[in-house]
Amino acid sequence: MSTPKRYTITAALPYTNGPIHIGHLAGVYVPADIYARYLRKRGEDVVFVCGSDEHGVPITIKAKKEGITPQDVVDKYDGIIRKSFQDFGIAFDNYSRTSSEIHHQTASDFFQKLYDEDKFIEEVTQQLYDEEAQQFLADRFVVGTCPKCGFEESYGDQCEKCGTSHNATDLINPKSAITGATPILKETRHWFLPLDQYEPFLKEWILKEHKKDWKSNVYGQCKSWIDDGLRARAVTRDLDWGIPVPVEGGEGKVLYVWFDAPIGYISATKQWAEREGKNWESYWKDEDTKLVHFIGKDNIVFHCIIFPVMLKAHGDYVLPDNVPANEFLNLEGNKLSTSKNWAVWLHEYLEDFPGKEDVLRYVLTANAPETKDNDFTWKDFQQRNNSELVAIFGNFINRVVVLTNKYYDGKVPSPSALTDIDEQTLAELKAYPAVIASSIEKYRFREAQAELMNVARLGNKYLADEEPWKTFKTDKERTETVMYIALQIASALATLSEPFLPFTSEKLKKMLNLDEADYSWEDISTEKVLLEKNHQIGKAELLFAKVEDEEIQKQLDKLEATKKANATETAEVVPQKELIEFDDFTKLDLRVGTIIEAEKMPKAKKLLVLKVDTGIDKRTIVSGIAEHFKPEDIIGKKVSVVANLKPIKLRGTLSEGMILMTENADGKLVFVNPDENGVTSGTVIS
Repeated sequence: MSTPKRYTITAALPYTNGPIHIGHLAGVYVPADIYARYLRKRGEDVVFVCGSDEHGVPITIKAKKEGITPQDVVDKYDGIIRKSFQDFGIAFDNYSRTSSEIHHQTASDFFQKLYDEDKFIEEVTQQLYDEEAQQFLADRFVVGTCPKCGFEESYGDQCEKCGTSHNATDLINPKSAITGATPILKETRHWFLPLDQYEPFLKEWILKEHKKDWKSNVYGQCKSWIDDGLRARAVTRDLDWGIPVPVEGGEGKVLYVWFDAPIGYISATKQWAEREGKNWESYWKDEDTKLVHFIGKDNIVFHCIIFPVMLKAHGDYVLPDNVPANEFLNLEGNKLSTSKNWAVWLHEYLEDFPGKEDVLRYVLTANAPETKDNDFTWKDFQQRNNSELVAIFGNFINRVVVLTNKYYDGKVPSPSALTDIDEQTLAELKAYPAVIASSIEKYRFREAQAELMNVARLGNKYLADEEPWKTFKTDKERTETVMYIALQIASALATLSEPFLPFTSEKLKKMLNLDEADYSWEDISTEKVLLEKNHQIGKAELLFAKVEDEEIQKQLDKLEATKKANATETAEVVPQKELIEFDDFTKLDLRVGTIIEAEKMPKAKKLLVLKVDTGIDKRTIVSGIAEHFKPEDIIGKKVSVVANLKPIKLRGTLSEGMILMTENADGKLVFVNPDENGVTSGTVIS
């Protein structure tokens, strides 16, 4: 679509069983916000919607674990998520909730229309049933072995390891997530969306029409799904948390969450339209509307195949023009995990880095996983802040504003005749809006932001080449011209940075005394002057501050603590050995000893030869701890010794006992430690 009249932009509905982390921001919400802000800056008619996804089994699981109601869960996290978005400047036109009345009605009406037009298949099928819990098991209440990759903890609807979607009945060795029992198959009635009947439509619409304009990662996943052959998919579930199935026979059943959630985009638009006095249907049913879904790669199948089939079956709606899904963002080389707390939570980030919202937005965009998984590291965060935002963008603005106040009391000077360098610099400046726009419109936000930084680089190079701090003493007219042009670049940055760095843009506009509506995107290319001569600007303020090593170390320490906690929690416990009699235990002579000498055994990587004072005698013990301890570090160490172990020769050295060891969460050997004051060598351990 070349010239749409309006844009409907959706961002994946965050699931309200936990807060938002950097992976969500990088994968979905920052790119969507950049796109929406850019279009608004161009004067386009835009509605940008999102909302909390509040139905489904994980909500009920969390509620059961915490002993609260599902409504308590979604109310709590809706508030946290909503505030995180506000704090980071994600400028939704409407942020709704799937628990709202308008959504329940919209989803029910959607289902009812498809039901009335016989677009569903009604079947009695066998579903997994937990006899102990006396309930049918929805997909996330079942865990088993993935039939495709063999991952043993796959959910009933999707394998988190290989990404394959499947039915719960496809799992090998399924177990109930409620009781741990092996479920049985039991008959139940449900309605299915016959995806297979829409294969010809999908092949034409996606594989032919969108082969060149959809991202390769999105197109490739869609093609794989279609080539494998589609199957009918249930749109209802046996649950009590969700939107009740609004037809006869639907008692005790709700709409499957994947069916009701994308309809949340429509109900959120309705809610916005009612509030703003708009016609919501124009944004969903008019062919001149461009619909764009921003999602993560785990949602590709729902937004590119299932939801479009729903819209096609309904018949009244436009189809998405593009679905620019991102891949996953990792953290310090490991996959982000909510359950393992391996994440940078947005609300915690702002506690540690107040006022640095744009720094995180910038780094996440610079590292955006647009076509492949990418990695966030705290060292890179520090480097990009200090070497790019501070040293390039912030440095240019600071020099321009400081010098303007110093030389001209904050008033834009009058230019004289422009040199070739001046003309070339202004020409380059005027070209940047189109360059940045082209990248944004192709959903290449990393590339677009890099071009924004090139505008700041243009300004820095111009100042460095023209050296107004030197010419001010020798050529007043030339200095005025140079500062005038530098101020035009600064003004352009205030507008061009808005989609990427909204807080910085706002601060810069105040510094330059610009009205919010002073310039549109096109004005930078078409207006001869952005800041008129004699325009009064404000005083200089630092746009960005350096991030110090101590701040980064604090974050790394926090992650290290998380890693250790996870290792402890997931450490495999060795099964208990066979029971012994008390008399067997009393045969062991366990004593406290002190290591008085230690050296490596020649030509042995793992062995140390120790001289141990057992209180009875001083004896040699050979111990396989050389990879974990240096000999000089353990002299004087009190240890637990099996004193009556039959001596054995190891590499020619007689070992007369054994030192008791165990492993910590990191797999490092540690002494079973009697190292307390008052415990002497020879003390019996009982």
